[in-house]
Amino acid sequence: MSSLTTSHWSRHASALLENEHVELHPISEEDRGPVRKIAFDDRIWTYFVSRVESDADFDQFFDAMLADQAGGKRAVYIIVDKSTGQVAGSSSYGNLSEADGRLEIGWSWLGVDFQGKDINRWAKYLLLRHAFDVLGAERVEFKTDVLNLQARAGLRKIGAYEEGVMRSFNPMPEGRRRDAIYYSVLRAEWPSVEEQLGGVGRAVNPCA
Repeated sequence: MSSLTTSHWSRHASALLENEHVELHPISEEDRGPVRKIAFDDRIWTYFVSRVESDADFDQFFDAMLADQAGGKRAVYIIVDKSTGQVAGSSSYGNLSEADGRLEIGWSWLGVDFQGKDINRWAKYLLLRHAFDVLGAERVEFKTDVLNLQARAGLRKIGAYEEGVMRSFNPMPEGRRRDAIYYSVLRAEWPSVEEQLGGVGRAVNPCA
């Protein structure tokens, strides 16, 4: 099952998630301008499967997020840094399989000015909490480029378990084929991960 077509996850995968540091809200057309302001920096897209180098690239990228949200392929969130009130980036739930209790957190990126400020950690905390406590997921998975050492370190830091490498997983824009490395957090592991992350920021309206 790869879409938000089943009842509980269909109703609750997209929600307002926030703590005192960040807000995550479902993407809408109103986010296009604020996202555009931070998207044009090559450093963001080094390990991404697409590039944003022109206005046409950006519109295709943003339209794809809207289409995935509307079509139930992903639950796309816009991340807002509450200290500045500015859009900081985006993250999504995808590869949703409600029957199996499994989903992926990914498609994650931050504008360069918002990196290294724990915004990613706060966003992951809220997404994990919503996945386990509201959606009732049994497994939350992540994947990244095996070459992306920063992302891999960040996933280990939040308590995700490194599972292994899927070789030649997909093509990248520069022509190479990416080896993807998977990480996961299981329901049984969530209490300890939550304890590790929970001091970062108190959740507001976690079941909204």
